[in-house]
Amino acid sequence: MTVTDNEPGDVVDPSEVSSPRSWRRAFADLAQGWRQRPLWGYLGWQDIKQRYRRSVLGPLWISISMGVIALGLGILYSALFQISLATFLPHVAVGLLIWNFVSGCILEGSEVFIANEGLIKFLPAPLSLHIYRLVWRQTLFFLHNLVVWVVLMVVFPHPLGFSSLLAVPAFALLAVNGAWVAILAGILATRFRDIPPIIASVTQLVFYLTPIVWSVDILSDNPAARERAQLVELNPVFHFVEIVRQPLLGQEIVGRYWLVTGVITVVGWTAALVCLRNYRSRVAYWV
Repeated sequence: MTVTDNEPGDVVDPSEVSSPRSWRRAFADLAQGWRQRPLWGYLGWQDIKQRYRRSVLGPLWISISMGVIALGLGILYSALFQISLATFLPHVAVGLLIWNFVSGCILEGSEVFIANEGLIKFLPAPLSLHIYRLVWRQTLFFLHNLVVWVVLMVVFPHPLGFSSLLAVPAFALLAVNGAWVAILAGILATRFRDIPPIIASVTQLVFYLTPIVWSVDILSDNPAARERAQLVELNPVFHFVEIVRQPLLGQEIVGRYWLVTGVITVVGWTAALVCLRNYRSRVAYWV
């Protein structure tokens, strides 16, 4: 039995019916997946519940583990860099909060179709359903970890204002980019099984190259490393971290970070849509 993406009453171009490679089918996959929000919303929540099944604290372990790691790294690096803990600990904690979302979309995105082999082969559902499920699950992790930020803002108050509301569209932009990353990495990794370990290694390297547990200001204050500090601008993840971290910490909003992330969003989604258009129909045979 062949499953098509056509809705009753749709006027279909005959050339697109015979060809699995069409922009119409690619956009229809994204639209159908979005319409199935109750399904992937439920599955994403069940993923978290299943992970902490029979645990006393349940999903609260997400926030606890995040808080412990942030506290340990904050104390260590604030002492090494001789920076006030009240300033550096929120910087590290929020950076880790954002990085966990980014790395989750990248690492789990590279195996999103491989991990759902059974559903893809036997359930006539759009591929984007698995992408939405992944991004939703990472969003739930992010919201759980946001408790750590709330506690830090109480213990170490920052000058939060109306600009802090920019964290909402900033995270929405982050989630939109997480979706195209998962599509692109997922399809490539399904075709070439050597891709996931490569992505894992590169992601670990990017963590150290991104100012998560260190600050650009530290390098900028050092005359010998000032020029090298400017190279961090070449790291795309840096811009996504900053558009979320700056409003959450009440820092000055830098417009160029938003401009760079906007350009990356357009370029990334263009590449993902091309990949989805050309190889969407082959994923079921590759898994």
